[in-house]
Amino acid sequence: MNTVDLDPIKELYDLWNPVYPYLMRHIEEIYGRRPGDILEMGPFCGVVFSMHTHGIGDSFSIAAFPPDMGDFFRKKAEKHKIDNEIRVVESNASLMGIAGHSIDLVIFRGALFFPSLFKVDFSAIYRVLRKNGIAMVGGGFGKYTPKEVINVIGERSRELNLMIGKTEITADRLLEDIGTGKIPGHAELVTEGGLWVIIKK
Repeated sequence: MNTVDLDPIKELYDLWNPVYPYLMRHIEEIYGRRPGDILEMGPFCGVVFSMHTHGIGDSFSIAAFPPDMGDFFRKKAEKHKIDNEIRVVESNASLMGIAGHSIDLVIFRGALFFPSLFKVDFSAIYRVLRKNGIAMVGGGFGKYTPKEVINVIGERSRELNLMIGKTEITADRLLEDIGTGKIPGHAELVTEGGLWVIIKK
């Protein structure tokens, strides 16, 4: 994983800046509350900064991977002048360094589409959730992002995703995984605004 070219991932972060506030609205709607300990995980974080800005959540963490993404997110937190308020942990898909039963909302964008970067560990996500916690695992622009915003960044976003190694996964496959119990907890599929698995503990 040390050989991963992080430049396209970092460019995606900046490219998606106009999307984060709209995607945050979608996630807030699914989460259904404002207090709580919020964790965003993986290489495609960004929404957590919007949640902090809009007062959704009491504490904020990023479980960063692949290696070196932690430094990138720390610099972004410094740029936002909130580096003392967002904890960045060097982690992995198994959420090393994140205590069990400690998180109310887990956000894992890009989770289902990049098997060359990581394999989604649904049991680890379930482990860190508190009772009544929610995880939003998947990808997409969210249902509130305006078409004009998507049109501006859509083509470059697709190019970068392909450079990183994006593959497709079908809703039917995810429904099968949910039905056979491969995804723990109460899980449902949401196809509005992307492709998301919502896990509730």
